[in-house]
Amino acid sequence: MGTDPQQAAGKPAAKRQFRIWRGDETGGDLKDYAVEVNEGEVVLDVIHRLQATEAPDLACRWNCKAGKCGSCSMEINGKPRLGCMTRMSTFEETETVTVTPLRTFPVIRDLVTDVSFNYEKARETPAFAPPADVAPGDYRMQQVDVERSQEFRKCIECFLCQNVCHVIRDHDENKQAFSGPRFFIRAAELDMHPLDAKTDRKEYAQSEMGLGFCNITKCCTEVCPEHIKITDNGIIPMKERVVDRRYDPLVWLGNKIFRRGQVPQTSATSGHSSGAVTAGAAHGGVHSHAGGSHDSSAERQAQQGVNWQREVPHPTAPAVDSSGKLPLTELTFDRAAAPSPFGDDVEFPLPPEHLNFAHPQQDEPKH
Repeated sequence: MGTDPQQAAGKPAAKRQFRIWRGDETGGDLKDYAVEVNEGEVVLDVIHRLQATEAPDLACRWNCKAGKCGSCSMEINGKPRLGCMTRMSTFEETETVTVTPLRTFPVIRDLVTDVSFNYEKARETPAFAPPADVAPGDYRMQQVDVERSQEFRKCIECFLCQNVCHVIRDHDENKQAFSGPRFFIRAAELDMHPLDAKTDRKEYAQSEMGLGFCNITKCCTEVCPEHIKITDNGIIPMKERVVDRRYDPLVWLGNKIFRRGQVPQTSATSGHSSGAVTAGAAHGGVHSHAGGSHDSSAERQAQQGVNWQREVPHPTAPAVDSSGKLPLTELTFDRAAAPSPFGDDVEFPLPPEHLNFAHPQQDEPKH
């Protein structure tokens, strides 16, 4: 006689082998367990059964058990996942399931790690700034603008992307200057927001959040449980916009002619002096790196980079001669009229020995 499907669904639970990391900040080791697993269960179910039967002191962080809170982040068989979204049916019945804490962050106990690094970076990220001339309740956005940034708002802050980012994971010395993919998409979302009053999100991401450290390996996208295209839709467009502002020769030429390039070239700092802010405000918020403001304190402030309190510089008229034409010396002057996208140590015009051209076939053997 064949097996009744109803009986098969109610068959006794099978014992499965688990290897779970146990320990605290002083050290620990993997410990083997044999745990009953029922059909349709997830890894978090098994951990709860283990807590109820064999290891009541096993520490594990969780909340919703529905894949929406991001609390139960862990590494399962070496891959960062959510415990509540990893079904036991994805593993072979004879396979030993290894569960370890997130390796990037300090261990508190067992599977619980200290992810306060991420909340510190969240506090450092400037919040949405509503427009000053629009009252709350009167904000209006086009649907296309809503959809453009809606993808990034699906983030549940499980910090799996932060965990796999090698800049954070392998280089502790970079953590102070690097916010990570979770906050890059936050900056990208606000940069796309039509009502955000802060217009220098890109410069802030580059100078304060360490956007340049990211080499777009897309590992953050691969582990995202919400399937957010972190790299393709967030980080890469942000990096492209930064490069356009800093290194596009046409943009540089336009900035030089019309004196509208105000891209900071030095690392932005959080501690701007109140005196510099006052001096900048008193001078109308228009600064240049070529002495256009004729105010030494304002020039020092401009050299410091991004300053959230400083008014966004307005374009100034180009320098013209008595005939109304732009003089040739303006283009050949050895100091850029606006911050140079090539660095402060570059003189113009460029010496011939500094001009490099990479031919597409330069690495091919010559015949």
